[in-house]
This record gives sequence, structure tokens and C-alpha cells, in this order.
Amino acid sequence: MNTRRKFLQQAATLSLGSTLLSHSSWANAFMGPNLPAPGIQLFTLMSEIDKDTLGTLQKVASFGYKNIESAFSRQADIYGKKPKEFKALLQDMGMQWRSHHVIGGAIKLPPGYKMPNGADGKPIMMPKMKNLTDNSQELIDTVAEGGIKYIVCANIPVSTADEIKQAAVVLQRAGEQAKKAGLQLVYHNHTNEFGNTDGIVAYDYFLSQVNADILKMELDLGWAFKAGKNPVDIFKQNPGRFPLWHVKDMTAAGDIVAFGEGVYDFKATFNSAKKAGMEYFFIEQDFPKNPFESIKSSIDKFEIFKKTL
Repeated sequence: MNTRRKFLQQAATLSLGSTLLSHSSWANAFMGPNLPAPGIQLFTLMSEIDKDTLGTLQKVASFGYKNIESAFSRQADIYGKKPKEFKALLQDMGMQWRSHHVIGGAIKLPPGYKMPNGADGKPIMMPKMKNLTDNSQELIDTVAEGGIKYIVCANIPVSTADEIKQAAVVLQRAGEQAKKAGLQLVYHNHTNEFGNTDGIVAYDYFLSQVNADILKMELDLGWAFKAGKNPVDIFKQNPGRFPLWHVKDMTAAGDIVAFGEGVYDFKATFNSAKKAGMEYFFIEQDFPKNPFESIKSSIDKFEIFKKTL
């Protein structure tokens, strides 16, 4: 039989529960992960940012992005800016520079490979770039000058067992140099690191051969999914080693699209952010036809997605 006293007791219990949920640290178990603000990898805007660095960054800020990961470009230094100047420019717009991509070795395109077209309809031309194999200290010094935490190896040759072993040597050396400069070296994957190459899986080899304090990982979720891997399983095997993520969506055919327009289900992955040790994530779409439309759509759809966690 319901009584006034029983009703008041139940109401008090519900009220207390609500208070605990709103103030306790374990409330996240019921309210979803505590995620950082959305970030963007500026490689997505490669066709635009070299033409107008300031205008491009202003648009990025207007869409709501807060964390920035820069990449190599056709301009000197960081999109034509000195590191400290670039960092201050972002801060003035309400954004923070978190990490910077460099390449691990000289880029070797597959036989017959053609660079995709940029927004102007012409093939994208990449200049010869400095890399960690030949110019590690110079690259590290440049990033350290900007006062950010992470320098990311965007790729490195892993076509043979010998290349994989040499890559680990390069990453160990560069990671030690980064540590001395107050930086953390991080490795970013594509799909080929997950394949078996002459009996060696490059991704596993890097994780096992280079100390965790020397090398962290930036898991590109899209490439991992495409390689048939489950990011949650990867996090469980090496917890806390993935401070950075790339959020890349793809169609069933493997075409890279804006976030939310592909087939990948990111919910379990984002619910494992704490296990991964994730600090920042960066939305990325390689060579979009309409870069600004793409990044606006991505962040809008991500805000909707976040409410489902």
C-alpha cells in the first residue's frame, strides 16, 4: 500500500541519487565519457590553408573546433609562420595547438600511383620534405619552439622486414631526442602497419620494440577499421598508450568521407577513451572535394553523435 511516508522516502532517495550522480567522479559511468573539445587535423584543409592560412584558420574556429593538429605543408616552418607565431595566432582565435605531423622517411609512392587532385582540379604537388630519418633534431627543435607537447610521425617506410626494423631504430632515436626536448613522439598508422610483412606486423613490432615512454601512438580509427582491427581490442592490449586519435569515417567501399557519412560505428571506441589514455582527437578527411563544407558537417554530426555516448 502506498503511503505518504513511503512516497517521501522514495523521493528523498531519488533526490540523493541525482545529487550523487551530478557531483561524484563515478557519474561518468552513467553519463558517458568526458571528452575533450573536437579537434581537426589540418591536412584535411591542405588545398586551402597554403593559399590563405589566416582565413582558413578563422573558418575552422568559426565552426567550433578547439584543438589543432598541424601537418607538413608547401610553406616554410608551420604554414608560413614561426612556431611561436602560429601558436599565438591560434590562441587569439580561441584554439590550441596540440600536435604536429612530420614524416618518418622519404616518401615512396607505389608504382603507378597518382596524387589525387586538389580543389583546383589539378594533382597535388608535394615538395621534398624533411623527415625523422635524416632531419630528426631539426624537426624536433622546430616543434619544441612552439611549446606544444606532441610531435607525430605521420608515416614511415614499412614495405619490408628490413624497413620495419630500421623504422623502429629511427623511432627509438627520434623518441629519445624528443624526450630531451620536452616532447613526446607519437606514431600515426595507416592500414599497412597491420599487415604481415615477411613475418613481422609493423604495428606490433613498434609497440614491443620501442619503450612506451619513448613512443606513444596516434590511432587512426578509420585506417584501423579498414584493416579489420577493433580499436577497443588495441587499447586493451596496450592501455594508456594512445593519447591522440584520428577520427576518420569511410564508406563500405573504403572512400573517406565526412564524419557520420560513413559506415563505421565509433560508439564503443569513444566509450573506451579512458582505457586508451586519449587526451585529444582530431577529425580528418583526406582530400575532400569541398573542405570547408566537409569539416562543418563533421563537427555538426559529431556533436549529435556525442549525445549518444
